[in-house]
Amino acid sequence: MKISLPHCDSLSGEAGRRRRQRSLMLASVGIVLLPLAWRGPSCGHDFDFHLESWLEVVRQWHQAFSGGGAFYPHWVGSANYGAGEPRFVFYPPLSWALGALLGLLLPWTWAPLAFTLLALLAMAASFFHMAREWMPEDNAALAACLYVINPYVLFVAYERTAYGELLAGAWLPLLVLYALRRTPGLVPLALTVAAIWLTNAPGAVMGCYAMALLVLWTAIAERRWMLLARAVGATALGLGLAAFYLAPAIYEQRWVEIARAIGSGMRVEDSFLFGHTGEPFHDQVLHTASWIAVVLLIATAAAAMLSRRYEEARPVSQSSATLRDGMIALAAMIACLLLPFSDAVWRYAPELRFLQFPWRWLLVLGMIASLLAGFCLRGEVRRQRDISLRTGVVLMLACAMSGLACISFWQPCDDEDNVHAQLATFHAGGFEGTDEYTSAPADNGDIQQGLPQIRVLREAGGDEADSSVAENPAWQASMSNLQPSQIHIERWGVERMTATVDTSAPAFAVLRLMDYPAWQVRVNGRMVSSRPRREDGLMVAPIPAGHAQIDVRYAATADVWVGRLVSLVCIVFFLICFPKQVGWGPRQQVS
Repeated sequence: MKISLPHCDSLSGEAGRRRRQRSLMLASVGIVLLPLAWRGPSCGHDFDFHLESWLEVVRQWHQAFSGGGAFYPHWVGSANYGAGEPRFVFYPPLSWALGALLGLLLPWTWAPLAFTLLALLAMAASFFHMAREWMPEDNAALAACLYVINPYVLFVAYERTAYGELLAGAWLPLLVLYALRRTPGLVPLALTVAAIWLTNAPGAVMGCYAMALLVLWTAIAERRWMLLARAVGATALGLGLAAFYLAPAIYEQRWVEIARAIGSGMRVEDSFLFGHTGEPFHDQVLHTASWIAVVLLIATAAAAMLSRRYEEARPVSQSSATLRDGMIALAAMIACLLLPFSDAVWRYAPELRFLQFPWRWLLVLGMIASLLAGFCLRGEVRRQRDISLRTGVVLMLACAMSGLACISFWQPCDDEDNVHAQLATFHAGGFEGTDEYTSAPADNGDIQQGLPQIRVLREAGGDEADSSVAENPAWQASMSNLQPSQIHIERWGVERMTATVDTSAPAFAVLRLMDYPAWQVRVNGRMVSSRPRREDGLMVAPIPAGHAQIDVRYAATADVWVGRLVSLVCIVFFLICFPKQVGWGPRQQVS
């Protein structure tokens, strides 16, 4: 008697297909990362900023075990040449926490490559998870490969080294999936909203606007009005979960020079496609981004037309057609935002101007182009010849993009930017501060290099530099301003300092520490709330004649406690609702 086992055969074929899909995505990511593995880290535009942040977090994690640091830091002690800045209040935590963790586990020269590898793998996995909801899995895998090897992603990874934005690309497909799929998805959508806000603020702004348009489009096209309620509820819950970061990041902007983030050259109007400002570096970057935009717009238009022609030959499901049309509408909106006539939208739409560069929308456009390309492919592939052809085309394209990244995007490291030089600078006198995180009102260019931890001056504003002559000059003691004194540093951590000062007359202790409202200063046990202000923004503590005990510590302000409370309430609400939420249910079948 002949016994057939179709079920076992199908399992074997399914397992082989899954291995093929995973192998293709892994190979595509590996190929586009070959220049980093071969040539070493790319010292792109934001490389110093991120590496310095990772180093600072690792130092504070080490100090936290001895009581001198924090597991969730707020202050970067090595910025402004040791005076510090509240960078971690404003910069989302997931990217710097991941970078610091990699720095703990790996040599620092490997950490940038490992971060980029994890980000691209996460992008491929999330896109595949999203795309297979509306197309066959083979097509979803090919489209996921296109997403991670598209030129803008490599521009971000190599030339800009904007690691936070790169990691945000992993959350964008999940926003689409959980916002639009038919199975309940409020909880996973809320978690994704929280995650993208905790990863990268510009990416979160773009993601929320894109989600709003797609949800509105789908709700109208399919009369699924519950999508609107799901999106609103999930966004509110997600923002609440991230409130421990968002509340202080929003409220404390009034305490820093946040407007300097959108100064000359960083404004939206300076970066429309093929614009010209006269600043060579800015215009060169804009020229590169503009050509990438042209390529992605052409690819998106071609994929949109081909996918419509494919629908005429073989009808697709209503949900797939709606998603495709919504993506085309979103691409049209992005195309408009890249051009100067959209200036009014950039000025008045909430938070949009803080994207700084209109071409940041290319991260979303790359996702759209890849998804539409997936819709162009015809069904499941069964013949080995067709499988080999598709695989070969994708791998050849990955090789071409890898060559482009190596030749055009990879940035060489000069003597002061390479990893070893950054490590030496970090452990020596610290590094330059970030303009937008400077305490207001102050000029961080006035902070001198090589300052002692405490100076005792006769005048609160004495012994200052002038940044109009030279920014951050080396400190040279001015004896006419210094008050003779004896200084003993008992403790000098990142968020806690104690010292004693003995002087013969009342004076001012000027600490090598940027003043900020979160600092609590006590002199001989008394709180010093009203402190003199200096042009360089350094902390001044008036001290009496004789002995003075100075104690400075970073404390949670009211906005921090409000954010923590909101997050706690949302976590409790989340835990109560999660058992009732079938958010991880099976995906719908593609017709």
